[in-house]
Amino acid sequence: MDKNPIIEFFDRYASQWDDDMVRDEDVIRIILDNAGIKPGVSVLDVACGTGVLVPDYLQRQVAYLTCVDIAPKMIAHAKQKYSNTNVRFICADIEKVHFELQFDCAVVYNAFPHFFDPDKLIDKLADDLKPGGLLTIAHGMSRAAIDRHHQGSAMGVSIGLMHEDELEQRLEPKFDVIVKISDDRRYQVVGKRKI
Repeated sequence: MDKNPIIEFFDRYASQWDDDMVRDEDVIRIILDNAGIKPGVSVLDVACGTGVLVPDYLQRQVAYLTCVDIAPKMIAHAKQKYSNTNVRFICADIEKVHFELQFDCAVVYNAFPHFFDPDKLIDKLADDLKPGGLLTIAHGMSRAAIDRHHQGSAMGVSIGLMHEDELEQRLEPKFDVIVKISDDRRYQVVGKRKI
């Protein structure tokens, strides 16, 4: 699949991304609690954008943080914002990156509909996680709100957000689903990698 339209879309919005960001602090806190983000864990932030969750990870004193995004301008903006931290930023297609070490947690926040082959992403992230590691797929708004949001300019670079029950089924070969929430404020499915 040609991912250039996705890269171009996010590069086009990188400079104003933070200005347009809507954060619900309570929702983010619950998502990160459920994701196992706590002191000492290693975290892979998938499709990190401008690093919107980096301050949350740092505040929670994670041991190691790797942020990956396919859009060069998104990563450049993130690096500029967090140049004095020990965060590792990588501009790459997450499905093609090889890591030397496995992570305790992988988080896909506000990005899952931009992966047109969800099974490929899930398989890749299962390989990137330690046995017992947690994969979180989450949005800071409801599934219906995300789908409405993507009806606009993002329509060509996203697909509908998968129903949480379907996502659970797709995770089950490699993960035990331990959290499944879909309400009017958030969407979150957490899988624990099978040993």
